[in-house]
Amino acid sequence: MKGRIIWRSGKAKKSGGIGTHITAKTKRRFMPNLQRVKAVVDGEVRYVRVAASAIKKGLVIRPPKRTWKKGEAAAS
Repeated sequence: MKGRIIWRSGKAKKSGGIGTHITAKTKRRFMPNLQRVKAVVDGEVRYVRVAASAIKKGLVIRPPKRTWKKGEAAAS
């Protein structure tokens, strides 16, 4: 998404001034809030970068919690 930063100068009327005025408008971009999470992708557990909004909506399938240790899995 695109937007602007609005620069203002002056003192607000509420604070006893003559009011604020816009002196400049500069362009900016709104970037997604990406997080690196483990997810199940095509049956495999992988790290993927997804937006925080997608995690909140439940669009990311998280892998089940591990209940074993690395050495135990290799021994059996």
